[in-house]
Amino acid sequence: MTTSRDVITVAHGDGIGPEVMEATLRVLEAARANLEYEVVEVGEKVFEQGHSSGIAPESWDIIRRNPVFLKAPITTPQGGGFKSLNVTIRKSLNLYANVRPSKSYAPYVASEHPGMNLVIIRENEEDLYAGIEHQQTSEVTQVLKLVTRPGSERIIRYAFEYAEAYGRRKVTCMSKDNIMKITDGLFHRVFDEVAAEYPDIQSDHQIIDIGAARLAAQPEALDVVVTLNLYGDILSDIASQIAGSVGLAGSANIGETVSMFEAVHGSAPDIAGRGVANPSGLLWAATQMLVHIGKGDVAESIKNAWLATLESGIHTGDIYREGLSEKRVGTAGFVDAVIDRLGEKPQHLRPVHYRAGNLSVPAPKPSRQEKQLVGVDVFLDWTEDGRDPDSLGQGLEQAAPDDWSLKMITNRGVKVYPDGIPETYRTDHWRCRFTTGDDVRFTDVLRLLGQLNESGYEVIKTEHLYTIGGQAAYSLGQGE
Repeated sequence: MTTSRDVITVAHGDGIGPEVMEATLRVLEAARANLEYEVVEVGEKVFEQGHSSGIAPESWDIIRRNPVFLKAPITTPQGGGFKSLNVTIRKSLNLYANVRPSKSYAPYVASEHPGMNLVIIRENEEDLYAGIEHQQTSEVTQVLKLVTRPGSERIIRYAFEYAEAYGRRKVTCMSKDNIMKITDGLFHRVFDEVAAEYPDIQSDHQIIDIGAARLAAQPEALDVVVTLNLYGDILSDIASQIAGSVGLAGSANIGETVSMFEAVHGSAPDIAGRGVANPSGLLWAATQMLVHIGKGDVAESIKNAWLATLESGIHTGDIYREGLSEKRVGTAGFVDAVIDRLGEKPQHLRPVHYRAGNLSVPAPKPSRQEKQLVGVDVFLDWTEDGRDPDSLGQGLEQAAPDDWSLKMITNRGVKVYPDGIPETYRTDHWRCRFTTGDDVRFTDVLRLLGQLNESGYEVIKTEHLYTIGGQAAYSLGQGE
């Protein structure tokens, strides 16, 4: 067994968090992982103390000085209130890669996909999870989807490096670039570029909707899936559930200096304090953590004891099935069974053997391409004249300076002027695309906005239109 002692940060979380963390630490101690713990408080209690981030300033110092952070589930407010602490931690600490394995343990855990053994590698910092939202009119809200070339390249390269390190045969990219041609399109293009550097690993791309359907119907056909943040979150929950239970899934969040390990499931306040929670998700994450810090032998011992426990039919209520399970136990009983089997290997399920350790990919070097301003999209809050786009378009053409041309107006992305159709539903939120000569200056945009304002139009935001590297860096309107 490994004898070196490592200091890790631990947070007990909310809901069932303290129960599953206590259970996980019991197993780590029994397996002689030789860890020291620095405990921080995060989540609901910290929110209530007035820290809007869900974490006290002094806790950041503790988290940042230790190489890994083992975090129990915390409660994230829904539909309002505080921002997600999980997302804050991932983004603040540059935890760029989210690694979520999903494997079937049939027949000992009920699953219709006994051959399933895939890993979802999710971009962890960008996309809609940037959380930049606004309400711009009485009727319309927006969220900004941010996808960067460095972020895309790093996570995609990590997926191929992971496949090489763990002997995986194929990496599949999933995106929606048939609709979001610039954001998801960038992700797909970078995937193709990086895949060419790994000729010994198969690669393919699938549109996310049919890809998700195929994952749900035939997960055995997938090996490593790399995708954007939101898609990865959804796909990994689907994969965990069809493998047997989300309660069995662990999650690694990999960064350059600090990495965080957590269960995929939430804080489940409805069963908190009852001693019935399945600790497997956090225990799975703890084995990922042990491999990451070079204690793969301890991780193997714990994971094989866990597999032997599943084989024995000792199951918590979420995976207990009449005819499959032998004994229904609570959190403590399940942990006792795992500890009793330390040193054993499963008889029928394949024992684990960990080969890789700390796998990380450096951030790509910054790059810059020539950029030219060629126009501006002006967004208006406008409800006059029965929301008639012809009336709006004619008014804007009269109000704009002579050197500016109104190319189109869209409403919810659909072109309504010129030559729109009356069936298109219209809200109070209008995108008005203006163009002028090739040499557009920022002062020209200000002059346009000033004249529109003087004519009584309420400008709520603008987006500059650029060419980058000689290519148009903006999307057409639907119907344009």
